[in-house]
Amino acid sequence: MKLSILDQAPVSVNMSAGEALKNSVKLAELGDELGYTRFWLAEHHGMTGLSSSAPEVTLGAAGMVTDRIRLGSGATLLPYYKPYKVAEVFNTLAALYGDRVDIGIGRAPGGDNKASEALSDNYLQHVFKMPELVTELQAYINDEDKMPKPMPLPDIKPKLWMLGTSEKSAVFARDNNMNYCFGKFMSSSNPVDVLDTYRENRSPGEIIVTVNVFCHEDEKYARELAYSYAVNQALKSTGRGYNGVAGIEDTSAVELTEDERSETEKIMSNLITGTPESVGKTLTGISEAYQVDELMIVTITHDIEDKLNSYRLLAEHLLKDQ
Repeated sequence: MKLSILDQAPVSVNMSAGEALKNSVKLAELGDELGYTRFWLAEHHGMTGLSSSAPEVTLGAAGMVTDRIRLGSGATLLPYYKPYKVAEVFNTLAALYGDRVDIGIGRAPGGDNKASEALSDNYLQHVFKMPELVTELQAYINDEDKMPKPMPLPDIKPKLWMLGTSEKSAVFARDNNMNYCFGKFMSSSNPVDVLDTYRENRSPGEIIVTVNVFCHEDEKYARELAYSYAVNQALKSTGRGYNGVAGIEDTSAVELTEDERSETEKIMSNLITGTPESVGKTLTGISEAYQVDELMIVTITHDIEDKLNSYRLLAEHLLKDQ
């Protein structure tokens, strides 16, 4: 089994954005040492608690402290950008770091309406043009005699992926001959149905399934980390969120409303928590059930050491013989 990392550059309470971004680079460096396959950064705009609005910039820093791990966006929100500029950015990364650059493409807004308006006057119109945008980007990346050339032209081209959470995105990836990353951690869709749709009537590209994981030597503490994350997310949904990711002590003391409690339980049901042994068993089961060889892990904690420890324990248990 391959394991990869999806990070969102979370900002904890009383943490600066600079610290959060440096923590992302530190995580990429650790992932490289431990044998993770990829390190991807998400793109979010105008969201309190997340500092990855320009993942391509942080990926450049991550490339300087890593040697093997693939670096990519999870995802570049293509409706906001001209394909030519996206090709230039990732060609530059590929020129610097060779055969370890991925371009994950998405079409979600990645923020609220005000952020979308600030980034694009016609966001929805560009969403409708996604097939054209992707075709144009593919042509630039593959250097298909399209002018102007997106310089620099790297020796090894970046690899394109489509990210999504539904059968609609699976169809798009399938019909556009793209690799596919399914975000199970933020989807209510049945993963088997989505992946079967992607595989339908063709030899599929590479597939990744992304899940939320909280791993610790102490199973009780792992669940506390997960519960703290779930409460943070539930409070955001009702407008009572903290100014950043709050810790276990703060979230455990919150008196949740009935709606918040219900949302917390719903989020918890989609999280994987426990010791390396129990989490490893669950991940192996997911890999077999969905017939995928690579799982991408998302872990958000208040304390960066809890996060690094979770990824370290997973690697020691599941990647030790690779």
